Amino acid sequence: MDETKQLSPGDRVRLSAVLPYLKTADPMPMLRPSDLVSLDEEGQVLELRATGTLAVRFRRGTFLMEQGWLRSSREEGS
Repeated sequence: MDETKQLSPGDRVRLSAVLPYLKTADPMPMLRPSDLVSLDEEGQVLELRATGTLAVRFRRGTFLMEQGWLRSSREEGS
């Protein structure tokens, strides 16, 4: 993903690489296995958090992710 492109709430995104783990966006976050979200699954940015972290909703939950781990679905033409 182009580092100058900022994602915003409502944007559709996909993972750009398999993560070692996922962190839930709950009030008390938990670490979950990375196989809950596949690379081809599309998610939606719900909110921006501190230090470039985004809350992203996928089919199996809402997770906190750094913007560098995500790519816009629009870039693929989906």
